[in-house]
Amino acid sequence: MGKKKCPECEECLPAWLAAFGDLMSLLLCFFVLLLSMSSMDAKKISEAIGSLSGAMSVLEGGTKTEISKRRIQESTPIESQDETSEVVNRVQQAANDANEMMEKAKGPNISVEEAQDGFVIKLPAALLFKPGSATIENEDALLFLKRIALIIEELPNDMEVSVQGHTDNQGPGPNSPFKDNWELSTARALSVLHELLLDGVDPARVSAAGYAEYRPVATNATPSGREKNRRVELHFYGKKTNEDSKKMNSVLDKAADK
Repeated sequence: MGKKKCPECEECLPAWLAAFGDLMSLLLCFFVLLLSMSSMDAKKISEAIGSLSGAMSVLEGGTKTEISKRRIQESTPIESQDETSEVVNRVQQAANDANEMMEKAKGPNISVEEAQDGFVIKLPAALLFKPGSATIENEDALLFLKRIALIIEELPNDMEVSVQGHTDNQGPGPNSPFKDNWELSTARALSVLHELLLDGVDPARVSAAGYAEYRPVATNATPSGREKNRRVELHFYGKKTNEDSKKMNSVLDKAADK
């Protein structure tokens, strides 16, 4: 007997596969419709899409979702906060690099801390000056200030820097050219300010002040505490707006009326 011929295969896709594809398309449209009608948070959407892009590599450049002009305007402060965080991270990295270069295992290092209206860089006096002196002699410290000056130039125009000098309660010493801690702390703040100006910082954006021993961050009863109190701080803060000035003037007017 001859062999039976194999039945010919169908040329098109199976009917069930076409129905399944239609069903998936309808489900996709349904969920897209639900998504478009729901209330969405632009920040959460951006984070979710960014996570998908990084983990699955399926959405190129999909970290921005445009919903409406109103929601784009609401997301603007988030972007500015990201820029500020990036600046703080750069300053922190510069401080870490300086600490590694100076290799000062004993005593405090350069630190960066958050403040109510900005952030603060704390420079230990031992890294900048000799006892009783206000002359910056450490080359690594000078390089750090040059790096900070470059960062200052990239900050928004409404960001200002206040250089503040602080001492312990021991006095400048008999060999110091300064008669008291007021002169020493102010001179040290001015030395740092002048270095920033030499490195290209706009003079209109910086100021200097000396506080002697009257704003300690540690006890003056121990050598380690006194070393922490001998410092120069760079305070980065936003410039006061016209509304803040008006509020201050109104408070002064009320006080004058009384």
